Amino acid sequence: MVTNLRTAEWYSGDDRNAYIHRAWMRRGVPASAFDGRPQIAIANTASDLTPCNAHLTEVAQSVKNGIYEAGGVPLELPVVSLGETQVRPTAMLWRNMAAMATEEMLRANPIDGVVLLGGCDKTIPSLLMAAASVDLPAVVVPGGPMLTGHFRGEALGCGTDVWRLSEEVRGGTLSQEDFMKSESSMIRSKGHCNTMGTASSMALVAEALGTVIPGLAGTPAPDARLLEAAHETGRLAVQLVADDRRPSTFLTKANFHNAIVALAAIGGSTNAVVHLLAIAGRLGIDLTIDDFDRIGAEVPLLVNLQPSGKYLMDDLQRAGGFLAVLREVRDLLDPTALTITGRPLVDHLDNARIWDRDVITPRDAPLQPAAGISVLRGSLAPGGAIIKPSAASPHLLKHRGRAVVFDSIEDFRARIDDPDLEIDETSIMVLRGCGPKGYPGMPEVSNMPLPKKLLERGVRDMVRVCDGRMSGTAYGTVVLHVTPEAAAGGPLSVVQTGDWITLDVRNRRLDLDVSDEEFSARRPNEATLEGFAAPRRGWERLYVDHVLQADQGADLDFLVGASGSKVSRESH
Repeated sequence: MVTNLRTAEWYSGDDRNAYIHRAWMRRGVPASAFDGRPQIAIANTASDLTPCNAHLTEVAQSVKNGIYEAGGVPLELPVVSLGETQVRPTAMLWRNMAAMATEEMLRANPIDGVVLLGGCDKTIPSLLMAAASVDLPAVVVPGGPMLTGHFRGEALGCGTDVWRLSEEVRGGTLSQEDFMKSESSMIRSKGHCNTMGTASSMALVAEALGTVIPGLAGTPAPDARLLEAAHETGRLAVQLVADDRRPSTFLTKANFHNAIVALAAIGGSTNAVVHLLAIAGRLGIDLTIDDFDRIGAEVPLLVNLQPSGKYLMDDLQRAGGFLAVLREVRDLLDPTALTITGRPLVDHLDNARIWDRDVITPRDAPLQPAAGISVLRGSLAPGGAIIKPSAASPHLLKHRGRAVVFDSIEDFRARIDDPDLEIDETSIMVLRGCGPKGYPGMPEVSNMPLPKKLLERGVRDMVRVCDGRMSGTAYGTVVLHVTPEAAAGGPLSVVQTGDWITLDVRNRRLDLDVSDEEFSARRPNEATLEGFAAPRRGWERLYVDHVLQADQGADLDFLVGASGSKVSRESH
């Protein structure tokens, strides 16, 4: 039995309100369920329309068993689920809504703690944002990656090989028929993308952050050990309530330091930047994009996974798993950062080992010596922009080229394969109107497909600049999250085709070579302005009016910070 439970405000006593609360929840439940037993919600993002999370109901049952075993009462709570591949126009438009809805339901309901079940890209970030804001004891169970599919004897990386194969079709080196045949081989099992995309990155980063039982993240969805760990997480959730271990009691900037180191070592998704910034904002932790460069830029890349390498997530698991990666960079981790277990992250690394050094490279022979995310600034990105060097072409990391500008993603799609488009491999492709406000929702369009005429000549990478995001499964020399975005009046809004742009990653610069006088005289053209979102009602209107820029996590301005678990008014 646990004393001082939050749910006692609903269930204790003999007045009319307590009677109603208990009576409606009885339905076969014994009276002892309301007498000192922690009520643990299972925030479940399972949905048939979120295929990566569809198996989480099975995982939830194992969590329930663990909660029961530890003396708690499990209560499954379906929450907003966002399927990255299904939701239009972009799942990122609703990440903040999902976080807000989950926060409100956790606060409004009689629960003492929560287990967060997520998998697909936006689900773990939204759940962690909610948990940070409501500040109840909370622990994450990542749903896990799918097993590797094969086509004609070759492993297929979910997402990464979609981009690669589709470009080969456009370049004339793969037939449309063969491309379509590979479709049924791409998704072999339940689980999220098997590359080091955003889903895998956020699962591992959540563990590095301290919100997952160490050793769990990265376990494939069909692996029986996922259910075993889910059971143990249910047991832990009950203990978290007894110990009053809430996000605010152990998450500090040291935890985010470790998350940034981990992100670099695994070659993780650039999307983790906006998600970590948003989670930190909910906790009141002063995290900036410059911290990602300062802490992570010189961290070696140790994980040989697509899109930065060649293997896939179930290879990472058999090679030693995430803890083996962290053990190699142990000296770079902050030893003070605690985990959900109550112990420091570094205390969980002693027994980790690398079993396949081609998948997880040792520290003294890294895949790349310095591969963390780089933050660029300059006249084209005064608020900052980011690039993932590990996924870029080394020869393009310093480049000066003529801009070819697209005013919207629709404009891009209409003109990119026009044989008369004046563009070559030295050009820099610029796409605007894709930021948080402009689209709205900051879609994953920054890794623009290359012009068909250049693909046919064998060109496979060019410098691309955009105020939107890029899929974690994508690759290429892509500068993204340009801040301020075009729709917020950033310099990107007045770039013109023919302008010269200089990219210098080593010196962290992104500059537009236009005189100050000419630049200040320019105004956005009509096509640019017409491309910006102008919603009249609903969530999109609320989002555009209140969303922050990418360098602040693209959260809504009125959601930054925590509100705690106290309900503002009692029921009557």
